[in-house]
Amino acid sequence: MTDKLARQFVPLSIAVLTVSDSRTPDDDKSGQTLADRLTKAGHKLADRAIVTDDVEIIRAKVRGWIDDATIDVVLTTGGTGFTGRDVTPEAVEPLLEKRMDGFGQVFHMISYEKIGTSTIQSRATGGVANATYVFCLPGSPGACKDAWDGILEQQLDYRHMPCNFVEILPRLDEHLKRGKS
Repeated sequence: MTDKLARQFVPLSIAVLTVSDSRTPDDDKSGQTLADRLTKAGHKLADRAIVTDDVEIIRAKVRGWIDDATIDVVLTTGGTGFTGRDVTPEAVEPLLEKRMDGFGQVFHMISYEKIGTSTIQSRATGGVANATYVFCLPGSPGACKDAWDGILEQQLDYRHMPCNFVEILPRLDEHLKRGKS
């Protein structure tokens, strides 16, 4: 097995989208939490935006980022609950080619340790679209910390063993290349 120190860190380009009808750049604590954590880890903040809780607006922003070959990961925060305005999963999941059910499951395990059964009020989800990882996180700074610190920081680090998302990133679109050899 390769020693973690033997591998070089590979910085990824990550976009952060806050989904909220009320947040502004000045009071977007969840988006700021993600931006701070990803840059502290050595990744590049590719873009950051705030959009309202509207399926078409969310979908258009995420689609633009997954169509941008320079962006490796999209993180959304907000809109994963059950209220009428919580529509982030409905906006994003149709874009996903492959769902990552384990992301939501592990997120809920981590969250349960902190907030107990209240974790079931989140529909955190993730997947892959156009060779881009997409993760939809709840809108609280605490939930963003839990997702980053407990899952994403390790999985977005090439040095993490035994496996991580970075090492398979170049192969996410291999289905598009079959038959062209």
